[in-house]
Amino acid sequence: MSQPKIATPTDELPKDVADLATAVAGLPAEYRSKLETLMYRVVDSTKRRRRILNLVQEALSQLRLDMKYLLFDLEATRRERDEYKARFDGGADDQE
Repeated sequence: MSQPKIATPTDELPKDVADLATAVAGLPAEYRSKLETLMYRVVDSTKRRRRILNLVQEALSQLRLDMKYLLFDLEATRRERDEYKARFDGGADDQE
């Protein structure tokens, strides 16, 4: 099983994690082999957290948009109710 690449330009890793990966890559083989596995775990968890954060941000954006639509619909429903109520009350006064 081959290990994944630590960093590529499109990975969008935080600078400190990318710097750490570069430092680990520059170590002698005996030390690098001990730290690479841990480094891969850190990089994977960082990428996973970034994906989760993006998903949460998208979900919040969608929730905000949905709330705006719901508030618009609520206001429209209230206006319609008030119009019908005014018509009904006005029509009831004319029949008396």
